[in-house]
Amino acid sequence: MEATDLSNMDLEKFGCLDQARRIWAVGAIHGEVNALAALHAELIPRFQPGDRLVYLGNYFGKRLTAIETVNELLLTRRKLMSLGQSSKPNAFVYLRGAREEMLTKLLQLQFAPNPAEVMDWLLGHHLGAVLECYGTREHVARAIAREGTLSISKWTSSLRRIINDHPGHGNFFSNLRRAAFTREGKILFVHASLDVSRPVNMQKDNFWWDNGRFDEIDSAYYGFSRIVRGYDHANKGLLLNHPFVATLDGGSGRGGALNAVCFSADGDVRDHLSIEPT
Repeated sequence: MEATDLSNMDLEKFGCLDQARRIWAVGAIHGEVNALAALHAELIPRFQPGDRLVYLGNYFGKRLTAIETVNELLLTRRKLMSLGQSSKPNAFVYLRGAREEMLTKLLQLQFAPNPAEVMDWLLGHHLGAVLECYGTREHVARAIAREGTLSISKWTSSLRRIINDHPGHGNFFSNLRRAAFTREGKILFVHASLDVSRPVNMQKDNFWWDNGRFDEIDSAYYGFSRIVRGYDHANKGLLLNHPFVATLDGGSGRGGALNAVCFSADGDVRDHLSIEPT
């Protein structure tokens, strides 16, 4: 495959980890805010000048910890930036996971042709805990989705205001990226998967919905020597010994560990942190 031309990539959609000496990547968190805080406590002292940090999506899970989880992410960013030469604003990238994509769809519910069915599907995929954190119980959300467009529109506008009332949360959600890559084009970071027959900027929803063939990738993809993902729908565990791909999902939020792995600019593993649930 030809290398993807990264010079014209839309940086409103994709994150570019520029001049990266090393890259720390954090797997799917799924609302395990205590594990996240413990992981950050170990990661911050290891963060070095030239390091970059990318979170691979699915920040929320079944726990009522959505607000605390975003707060912990924002607090850690501030702590690392306070280290001066160790970090700069563009050193951080937050990917949109499947859960965050669902929240985006929810905030556009008034445009859905079948809002009640969409709401039932979203709540069936554990988005109810996020809604409750931001002030709406599941049964209320279901009822609103069965009302008219005007009522739904008023509710989604109110939900946006509530999210924005939490310092930094609105900006956090509006700056999530579809995928991230190193400027040199050696490593591609995705949430769950991708279609290897399409270049990065033609993936559409493939980043969020696992096709079950990620582990079967057996060659470089459009010039990237390694693809790193944060979430495995099949929950098969950490995978670091594959030559072309890596999976960081240790089952956080599903009884397993939360992982952060440090990669060299060429995609080799340099460090690994793993926090078991408490």
